[in-house]
Amino acid sequence: MTSMPGYMAWCLAGLLLCAALFLLRRPVARLALRSSVGLAALALFSQVGHLFGVSLGVNLVNALILGALGVPGFGLLLMIQWVLQ
Repeated sequence: MTSMPGYMAWCLAGLLLCAALFLLRRPVARLALRSSVGLAALALFSQVGHLFGVSLGVNLVNALILGALGVPGFGLLLMIQWVLQ
């Protein structure tokens, strides 16, 4: 069996990526929307969190956790912050 030329492999990989994005467009768009809301919630919490003595970082990882898990994700982030201090 002969190997494919380099450009054929990249074209095949690109087609597979496009097919995967086409099939997952709704879940990815939903996660992006929920993560942006989570990022906004983190930004608001960072403004008032010092009143409670708690601070969470406003970053993409925390926003993705909030986007994927919702309110339980917020509790998870608070518990991780509490354990690590």
